[in-house]
Formats: sequence, C-alpha cells, structure tokens
Amino acid sequence: MQITGTTAGDNEQVELHQLEYFVAVAEELSFTRGARRAHVVQSAVSAAITRLERELNAPLFERTRRKVVLTDAGAVLLPEARATLAAAQGARDAVAAVRGGLRGAVSVGIMLSNGPVDLAAVLGGFHAAHPDVVVHARQAAEGTAAHLRDLRDGALDIALVALPGPPPAGIVARSLATEHLVLLTSLDGPHAGRASISLDDVAGEPFIESPSGWGNRGVADRAFAVLGLQRTVRFEVTDYQTMVAMVRGGLGVAFMPASSARQFTDVAALTVTGADLTWSVSVAVAEGRRLSAAAQALLADLAAVTN
Repeated sequence: MQITGTTAGDNEQVELHQLEYFVAVAEELSFTRGARRAHVVQSAVSAAITRLERELNAPLFERTRRKVVLTDAGAVLLPEARATLAAAQGARDAVAAVRGGLRGAVSVGIMLSNGPVDLAAVLGGFHAAHPDVVVHARQAAEGTAAHLRDLRDGALDIALVALPGPPPAGIVARSLATEHLVLLTSLDGPHAGRASISLDDVAGEPFIESPSGWGNRGVADRAFAVLGLQRTVRFEVTDYQTMVAMVRGGLGVAFMPASSARQFTDVAALTVTGADLTWSVSVAVAEGRRLSAAAQALLADLAAVTN
C-alpha cells in the first residue's frame, strides 16, 4: 500500500512499511531496537527511513554515535504516521471481519502491579478466542504518567492505569478494581507488632517510594497533602523487590497495594488509619480515538473485569 507524497517530487510515494519503520525507531529512539521490533535487519530500516527523508525532503532524525532524537519534522510526522497506520489496520480489520476472525496487533500498557486484576487470565482468554491477534504488553519506567501520554500520542491503544483522581483531559477511563495502600515496615523496627498506624505517626520516617508519575505515588502524595503533612522521600525505586529489601534493611518505610504486599512475608504490612489511600486500577483509552476491532475486543474483555 502506498501513499502519494505531497512534499516531494510528483512521482514520489510514501509506503506503509516506511512509516512502520519510522514509528518503530521514533518510539525506541534507536535504529537497532526499532529494527528488532519490526523484525527486519537494521540496514533495511536505515535504507527505508533514508528514502522516506528524501521523499519528504526533510531529515526526520538527528543521529549521533550515542543517541537518536527526532527532528522537528520527525515530531510533526509521528502522530500522522500513527494515524495512517491505524487507518490501514482498520481497513484490514474490516476485511478480516467479513472473512471471519480478528487479526492484527494491539498495544496495551500494563503496570508493575495490576492489583486484583488477573491480567494473565484476561490475556490468556483473549488469546484463546483470537489466536491471530498479537498483543504487545508494555510497562513504562514512568508509570501511569507515561501510559497516559502514550495513549494521547497513539503509541498505545489501551492502558491499565492507577489514577489518583478523575481522568485527565483527553482520556476516558473505567475503574476495574480498588484496594488500599498499606504501609510496609521492618519486622524489628519501631513499629513492630502494630496492626495499624496513622500518617502522623510515620510522617517523620524516611520513605522509599515509586517515582513521580506512578499511580500509587500520586495517592500517597495526595493523602499527605490533604492532612497538611510533610514527609521525606529518600529513595525512589521502580520494582517491589528492591523496595521490600530496603524496608527490610531498615532504610525506611514504603506504601504498596495490599494485594502485592501479601506476597512478602519478611516485612510487616500495616493498615493506615485516618487517611484516604484508595488505589484504583482503571482501563483507559484516548478520547475520540478509533480503536481497531482487535483493540475493541480486548478493551471489552478488560472492562468486564471487576472486583
């Protein structure tokens, strides 16, 4: 499938595979990783993008030995390329629907902890029902904030997110499950033996937290702000094993969703009283974006999950 170019010569055309390679490199910011994601050799990706730059008469990437970054032209092209690829996928979906069965790919953002949502069971059931659909599940070091950005930019079709409040502009979200954050402390620390605790009691403790942008961090920050309390976040980590090891070692206390905390028996999990530490898992999409038939089917399966 080809798209007639309007910014270069009259006989030049942009091909879908060029846009696919461009999006892969733009999202990975690496020709090597982009080629791996597209399942082609790097030389083919480099050649296709060089031809695309020539056809559009503009450089799309600034290349150095250490990094690849989008130019202004590349940044403008990226959402248009995503939209074009989505439209092409929509055409394939329409034909597939006539022939029977779903095909294509769905990109879904997932979190380090999806709480009570049994994502593996949902994806397993989806794969059994639609074996020809490839699901790309991705975590993000920036947590929910990154998923919301990628939904708006078209890099994700669907995302599981933890929102500390109403969904932001441009996002539609449906709550799937809620639970509370608990406070993790060491078994031999000053709070040993307690079943519950207030934020006043621990405000002076050093905290081991998820980075800003993560849903559980937003819930905790808001709870302290509502009570007018200050706290010190001494460490920021992106995995629960490291967080628990630091709590166990007496480096501080930490918040964690209750369902995730149950798997760790070498630290104490205390109920927090007098504060709203409700953590919600929601499924989110970009407002107004047309989803492929495959993405709509997966969204329906996720939306059917409740606790």
